[in-house]
Amino acid sequence: MEENKELRSLINDLFLKIEKMPNDQQYYFYKILENIEKLATNPHDLGDLKLTNTAIKELRRSLKIFEPYRDIRKVCLFGSARTKTNVKEYAMAKEFASQITKRGFMLITGAGSGIMEAGNSGAELNSSFGLNIKLPYEQRPNAYVPESRLMEYKYFFVRKIVFIKESDATVLFPGGFGTLDEGFENLVLLQTGKCAPRPIILIEDPATNYWQEWLHFIKTQMLTTNEFINADDLSLFKIKTNVNEAVEEILNFYRVFHSLKYVKDFACLRLNQALPASVIKELNLKYKSILKQGEIVQYLDNVFMPCEKYPDKPKLCFSFDRFNYNTLIEMIYFINQSV
Repeated sequence: MEENKELRSLINDLFLKIEKMPNDQQYYFYKILENIEKLATNPHDLGDLKLTNTAIKELRRSLKIFEPYRDIRKVCLFGSARTKTNVKEYAMAKEFASQITKRGFMLITGAGSGIMEAGNSGAELNSSFGLNIKLPYEQRPNAYVPESRLMEYKYFFVRKIVFIKESDATVLFPGGFGTLDEGFENLVLLQTGKCAPRPIILIEDPATNYWQEWLHFIKTQMLTTNEFINADDLSLFKIKTNVNEAVEEILNFYRVFHSLKYVKDFACLRLNQALPASVIKELNLKYKSILKQGEIVQYLDNVFMPCEKYPDKPKLCFSFDRFNYNTLIEMIYFINQSV
């Protein structure tokens, strides 16, 4: 169907009346309006429009909830909704939530019962969120999610996007299909570079052997027998049986490493402190395999990234092959241990 010129004109007028915003934001807001025009111009099934509208609405509401807390690091916590309150892993999840929020992090759970309830109840006051999925059974918001930080979702895919987008670490306790789905999704996104580097921690009561049995399957079927993954992919996650160790693992991940930003063909690791020249030299020797060309260079000023959100942080910049993300994670662990 041809472009609706009248509708396009109305969208242009609407765009011009919107209060002033930065140029990069203007561009994307206009593209959103442009896509709305295309939806209105071309014929669509009613169900398609309902899906699109609901997804946009859920994303908009989520962004509004998280906006005031955007500069605070967060951990998403997954685990079974069926875990009983007298099970050791319930107490471990509650203790983990207490410890990590006392250290300045916020917690995001699925808002339900079991492990999710343990997380929200253990978190410090006003330090947790709940992203609830609407189901006809099993999933109801627990009593410990602050109403101002509770979001209800119709679609799993939107909920998953928000979990990843708004968090800096992933912690999984034993659970069913949903927990494993979230765990594998996090691993795939990390393995393929579709999310920023993060620690993924699997916590279990050592008496259950839950994650050890899972790891046995990963090693025997996915790694050794069928070679569906590489040995380096095992570095994408850590298994812990102690809450204190899990908390320290997350804190240590961000001890020197701060965040990652891509600038054209370069990856730039923002750091909380500069690295000695000897460490830069060792990095170039140890991680040469992930470079497309050149070497790893440390910048103490803002020359390489002029429009930078964190201008005062040192950066490691290099031409990354955009393939060996598991090795990139190993490099971050090495950096954190090097100073």
